[in-house]
Amino acid sequence: MDVKIEQSWKNALAPEFEKPYFESLVRFLHAEKAAGKVIYPPGRSIFRAFELTPVDAVKVVILGQDPYHGAGQAMGLSFSVPDGIQAPPSLKNIFKEIQTDLGIPMSGSPNLEPWARQGVLLLNASLTVQAGLANSHSRIGWLEFTDAVIRYLSENREGIVFLLWGNSARSKKALIDPSRHYILEAAHPSPLAGGAFFGCRHFSKTNEILIRQGKTPINWQL
Repeated sequence: MDVKIEQSWKNALAPEFEKPYFESLVRFLHAEKAAGKVIYPPGRSIFRAFELTPVDAVKVVILGQDPYHGAGQAMGLSFSVPDGIQAPPSLKNIFKEIQTDLGIPMSGSPNLEPWARQGVLLLNASLTVQAGLANSHSRIGWLEFTDAVIRYLSENREGIVFLLWGNSARSKKALIDPSRHYILEAAHPSPLAGGAFFGCRHFSKTNEILIRQGKTPINWQL
């Protein structure tokens, strides 16, 4: 199956694209669109996270659950929305934590592409969603695919910092080899977590880990 995805990821995940679950997933998405269903993000953005952060560039993984399901929000990067769109509550809380943790103002763009270009893989567990219906595509095969992504990084790279926020992300911990990588866990940044995310200091901790490895730290300011 020919999937339009960045070449290093296409090579890495080639076995997945030939599996029955992935072929079924593609058929499902085509059928839903043919039936007039609105699906986010737009087709060209489904694999945007991979396009901006090739395999060898990945230094950090931030795992989200599924794309935003409101019009104009989803852009293929976890937690990110395009310029001109108001930052959703979880993203606002991420910015608050960065401000508290690093002392830098986060009054700029809600578009997290600059992070992705520095090596932060902004990966949602599901890569599509039906408009207005959160988690509507969580059972069509995406979880198997993104598990394969995490497993590949765990087995083929070294020293990646995985940021697991909330129970959904934490459930992926078993896929990561802690002897090869770094795992930081916290509550989800959603307001529904009652502020439990605040104080995790994951942004300064991530940079400390990267610096210890001789890697360039992430400039989190937007």
